[in-house]
Amino acid sequence: MKVLDQPIPDCYLLEPTVFGDHRGYFFESFNDQLFQKLTGANANFVQDNQSMSSKGVLRGLHFQIGDAAQAKLVRVIQGAVWDVAVDLRPNSPTYGKWFGVELNGENKQMLYVPRGFGHGFVTLKANTIFSYKCDNHYSKADERGVIWNDPTIGIEWPELNVELKLSEKDLVLPSLNEAQKEWE
Repeated sequence: MKVLDQPIPDCYLLEPTVFGDHRGYFFESFNDQLFQKLTGANANFVQDNQSMSSKGVLRGLHFQIGDAAQAKLVRVIQGAVWDVAVDLRPNSPTYGKWFGVELNGENKQMLYVPRGFGHGFVTLKANTIFSYKCDNHYSKADERGVIWNDPTIGIEWPELNVELKLSEKDLVLPSLNEAQKEWE
């Protein structure tokens, strides 16, 4: 495994070492010792989640607050997504900055999204299987979000030529400014 990029402090784009031959491939998708050595992050992952989505599904921007905050290590098993992390740490010099990257089943890259970041993705292909490890359990009471198209963040989502599909919950998320008032 190697670090490809650290676009925002504490956020890492990682690439596993893939061994392939005539039979297929093998790679270690997570090794806590190597992960800590490369990133300095001491994430004790306690929950794994997986979703399958059709093309044009947009999920996010999601995060949890307080003691329920989560760090995530995300990757695509099959298909492709445009994955986005937004720094929501109020005292961070990169507050409100975002990073986007295509994660797909071919490149096998992973994005580590630390606590204090919002996270979301849009699927670029049908039947995309998205997987993520979380360092804290899901807490409905502490779940929050920011609307995916907030102009103050200015995420550059890819043009898909299909109508975006969002959950009812994600369609009514607040702007960053509105959400921030609730945190204070």
